Amino acid sequence: MHETDSQRQILIVDRDLAAVESLRQELSSAGFTVRAITDCSAAALAIMERPPHLVIVDWNMPGFTALDLIEGIRAARAPQTVRFIILSALAGEHNVVAGLNFGADDYIAKPFSLREVVARVCSVLRSRPRAPQATTISCDALVLDSSTTRVTARGQSINVRGTEYRLLEFLMSNLGRTFNRSQLLIQVWGDDSEVDERTVDVNMQRLRKALSEAGYEAYLQTVRGFGYRFAVPATRSPAPGAE
Repeated sequence: MHETDSQRQILIVDRDLAAVESLRQELSSAGFTVRAITDCSAAALAIMERPPHLVIVDWNMPGFTALDLIEGIRAARAPQTVRFIILSALAGEHNVVAGLNFGADDYIAKPFSLREVVARVCSVLRSRPRAPQATTISCDALVLDSSTTRVTARGQSINVRGTEYRLLEFLMSNLGRTFNRSQLLIQVWGDDSEVDERTVDVNMQRLRKALSEAGYEAYLQTVRGFGYRFAVPATRSPAPGAE
């Protein structure tokens, strides 16, 4: 049974009281239950004590950024079903990529329309949540820990965040299986996602680049004419770092 929108809890973290009130009214009119906090430290405590389904957080808060909040919540083993949308006046590609890499589920540049925010909230909530239970997946000393959303290679952290993390988690959970782009869109972005198949290719390129820093790029394989898989290379040297 799916939850109705009225059961969906949204937390807004923003010091702009006028913006907060406008968002609160629009989301409440759409049927969501909304609360707001103007301080990131208080927001972190609130998320841990009573996790909402989704947090809308402004990029710049006094003493914090949205990235600090997201990374802190992920590292604190908060429920992995909590989603994050960043609001920011910084619309450059670097900022968007940084936000997504740190675990945000979406990034909305200012100025924005209230209807757009509601639509993006609905889209994020329709996508598949991370598994709430702690799970460790490993392959040749590459370890993915879903309880902390960390990826390590021989004990050293690899910067895999956001959508790339969810892609890697899904593929490593299905080691050796090949999935086409449509299947990956459903599994990672959700059944009702409006993103196109090109998005899969872009995120795969980013994931492969991140894995290449630890020597694991050959494990993320393109199956020509079909899709992608994560598998031990058929012809390989010893595992990266092995003697």
